[in-house]
Amino acid sequence: MNKTLTLKSYAKINIGLRIVGKRPDGYHNIQSIFQEISFHDSITLNQTNHGCEFSSNVDWLKNDNSNLCIQAWNLFSDYYHISEGINIDLKKNIPAGGGLGGGSSNAAFILKGLNTLFETNGSDDELMNLGKIIGADVPFFIRGGTQLGEGIGEKLTPYKTPVTGTYLLIIPNSTIDTTQAYSMLKKHLDRESVPHNFANLFQGDESPLELFENDFELVVIPTYPEIGRIKSMIQAYGAKYISLSGSGSTVFGIFDDEADAIEAESEISSEYRTVLTFPIQRVL
Repeated sequence: MNKTLTLKSYAKINIGLRIVGKRPDGYHNIQSIFQEISFHDSITLNQTNHGCEFSSNVDWLKNDNSNLCIQAWNLFSDYYHISEGINIDLKKNIPAGGGLGGGSSNAAFILKGLNTLFETNGSDDELMNLGKIIGADVPFFIRGGTQLGEGIGEKLTPYKTPVTGTYLLIIPNSTIDTTQAYSMLKKHLDRESVPHNFANLFQGDESPLELFENDFELVVIPTYPEIGRIKSMIQAYGAKYISLSGSGSTVFGIFDDEADAIEAESEISSEYRTVLTFPIQRVL
């Protein structure tokens, strides 16, 4: 009898993002605190006799190898010599291009779900190595929680304590071209200020959050003034930290007082898509 498994595929935000420099392979080294949040897509995996079928509630994901979900299946089934097949049904809530890691999360949770469904007993390290082939953010989601990301995001150091609070996401309609944003940021990378070391600074709720800046805001806010306006809107309601997430267009605020976050959400939701969500803490 074929088995079925339904999973929540969680999003992440970046608490700060430093671009440390360009690498010989054309990518950039970064430092960022990745925080998994409860906002999620839903994935149903149904074991079949052969092949891979994919369906979704969005029309921009195709049943071919450009799809990270399909890539996850192909890598997993090759590595573990799976002779059966899979049906993947994905319900998307996380927007594309918003800096929330939705595609990477989907790939990671499919790898984890397949590991459970086919009882392959793959270790986290094995799944993270497979995930790294798909994309730099995929390994983070294998363990999730709160982690320092370095290198291109694949060098991960887990932390026991997240930054607690109520997280308000503001998702504008515009998306930001990551390649263009990196290109625009290039001239800022040579500045002579001494950058903060996130690894030494991060202490969960004791962290000096104002020091966790997102370098992309240097170029994104002048180019997309709407992002700066959204930050100001959230600031008016007393968030303790406000930032762009990654290089995407989502702006988030972290509130100590849930009531303040709810008030901000009720006001801003008439103009933008809003999500109230919470950090996920994983047991190390």
